[in-house]
Amino acid sequence: MLTEGLAGYTFSCPDMIGGGNLGSFTDLKTIDQDLVVRSAQIHAFMPMMQFSVAPWRILDAEHLSAVKKAVKIRNLFTPLILELARKSAKTGDPIVSSLEYVFPNQGFELIKNEFMLGDSILVAPIDKAGTNREVVLPKGEWIGDDGRSFHGGATYTLDVPIERIPYFRLKK
Repeated sequence: MLTEGLAGYTFSCPDMIGGGNLGSFTDLKTIDQDLVVRSAQIHAFMPMMQFSVAPWRILDAEHLSAVKKAVKIRNLFTPLILELARKSAKTGDPIVSSLEYVFPNQGFELIKNEFMLGDSILVAPIDKAGTNREVVLPKGEWIGDDGRSFHGGATYTLDVPIERIPYFRLKK
């Protein structure tokens, strides 16, 4: 998505949440429910969010609740996503971009597991198994999804249970 945005394809979307084909969903014991949730959480901040299978057909109650929370987060950010889409249609600026794009020449060029929604929302999803992750925040004052304040120019280790997707708002 980051590369596509830079190449001018700002209205693309990642692969469908859940991936696979119909045969992938016949044995529910083989589905990685955490992966489906983490994928939905990433998609919540993208220009488009599309499921390959109805989540209530494949997820237990805990994981379905986490997906529903991701959709609620998307609803919270939908006005911003639409505003960024309108701007992108005029300027070609990406809707989602790398930290390096928004904060150039500060050493963020190799960070591939965080991204910006516009120029003030940093998203730091879980992109592998587990519930901990390090987050690098650019200089500035940030407010986390949990309401905590963070000083930028530092790296933080966060506990990220399945129902949480870390994102940060840059204070203006």
